[in-house]
Amino acid sequence: MLRRTRALVAIAIGALALTTTPAIASIPAEVNPPKGMVEAMQRDLNLTREQALTRLANEQRAAQTAAGLAKRLGGQFAGAWVEGPESALVVATTDAAQRRLSGARLKVVTHSLAQLDAAKEALDKAAAGAPKTAPVWYVDVRSNSVVILSSAPAEAEAFIAASGADKALVRVEQSGEQPVPYADIRGGDAYYIGSGSRCSVGFSVTKAGTNGGFVTAGHCGTVGATTRGANQQAQGTFRGSSFPGNDYAWVEVNTGWTPVGVVNGYSAGIIPVNGSTVAPVGSSVCRAGSTTGWHCGTVQQLNTSVTYSQGTVREVTRTSVCAEPGDSGGSYISGNQAQGVTSGGSGNCSSGGTTYFQPVNEILSAYGLTLVTGGGNPPTGCQNYREVFNGSLTSGQNQYQPNNSSYQSTVSGTHAGCLDGPSGVDFDLYLEKWNGSSWAQVAKSDSANPDESISYNGTAGSYRYRVHAYSGSGSYSLGLNRP
Repeated sequence: MLRRTRALVAIAIGALALTTTPAIASIPAEVNPPKGMVEAMQRDLNLTREQALTRLANEQRAAQTAAGLAKRLGGQFAGAWVEGPESALVVATTDAAQRRLSGARLKVVTHSLAQLDAAKEALDKAAAGAPKTAPVWYVDVRSNSVVILSSAPAEAEAFIAASGADKALVRVEQSGEQPVPYADIRGGDAYYIGSGSRCSVGFSVTKAGTNGGFVTAGHCGTVGATTRGANQQAQGTFRGSSFPGNDYAWVEVNTGWTPVGVVNGYSAGIIPVNGSTVAPVGSSVCRAGSTTGWHCGTVQQLNTSVTYSQGTVREVTRTSVCAEPGDSGGSYISGNQAQGVTSGGSGNCSSGGTTYFQPVNEILSAYGLTLVTGGGNPPTGCQNYREVFNGSLTSGQNQYQPNNSSYQSTVSGTHAGCLDGPSGVDFDLYLEKWNGSSWAQVAKSDSANPDESISYNGTAGSYRYRVHAYSGSGSYSLGLNRP
């Protein structure tokens, strides 16, 4: 484990149908980035200010569009990424009959994302037998294959054969990467474990029945380890930790600390966190950490497996962002969408490097946590309805309203529901009615957007709303009118 105070050193590991996304010279006001974020992108990605703003605007739209197209294509979806100086969205599919996709360039490929994920899963299950010369593998949607990075290709080929993975889907690339973990209540701030090793805060979270806390890297501490904040005051306790296999943990803080939905962007200023929609491959992403501050790069691959000396960590994201010991656990954010926490990598912020982060949505799901967004305040776009209920969701979760229960309508009439979710997520709304033996869906609104509305003319009976987080996490408000 790389913890700053232990002075360990990171060493090298390691037919298109044209429906273009328009270039945009400015970014919507609600996600207008701090000056420092744009400056960091200019520095690290060699962009002009206008190019950085255009990328951020297009990448935000791409994340929302990609989620909707993935839902539409179903099992024929083969991944999405952005490319070019203006981050144009490309969506891959195995459906050769597709001719056009609104908001994206279409690429017809051979293998679905599900097939690629299955091939990688076979490698993951055989990870204990992976040679040290093949420490990294990932799903590469751009090449429609699974890639293994290895300094000894013959050994990697033998690993593929032994794993049972479909050889037609896996290819080996020569690489000298040998990754090590970066170890060391705002995202990016320093915290100290035990007698003095240091890591960085990922993102603030809440959990029912606790004081809330933050997510971070699993290799930073084990369950029960205590932490101190950057001010050296008692802070919290590790309540969950997993490493290797995963590299995530969560720390419950004491009552002297308040989780806030922001990231300390150091030179970029304070960065708001408004959700956790996954950024497509090729997107800009920035990292905050207590050793090197604020740096940016791009998402290179999702669903990567990386092997450290302690073992293999699966389903991390590979990036071109630099990091150093002590940055471990720190925040990765794209625009205002939380992406993950720093795991490890190679190189440094002088010569450059490759880093890996554990996706935040998996951590939230594993421990039943809710991401703190927008300073903790829920959206307010449905406040004109007669009744308003607030809640928070993690990607994949459901909540039932009103108040995890139902309501009784004694007359026929219109049931109206308004869902207002945070920017950048895909939340869906369903109205259900009790039929005497079970709940049956009677109306729905399930676009690829954060906001939904339902108007349903129904008879007397018991009703409830189901709010579902298809992708992304954050706080929402639900307004409803009963007959």
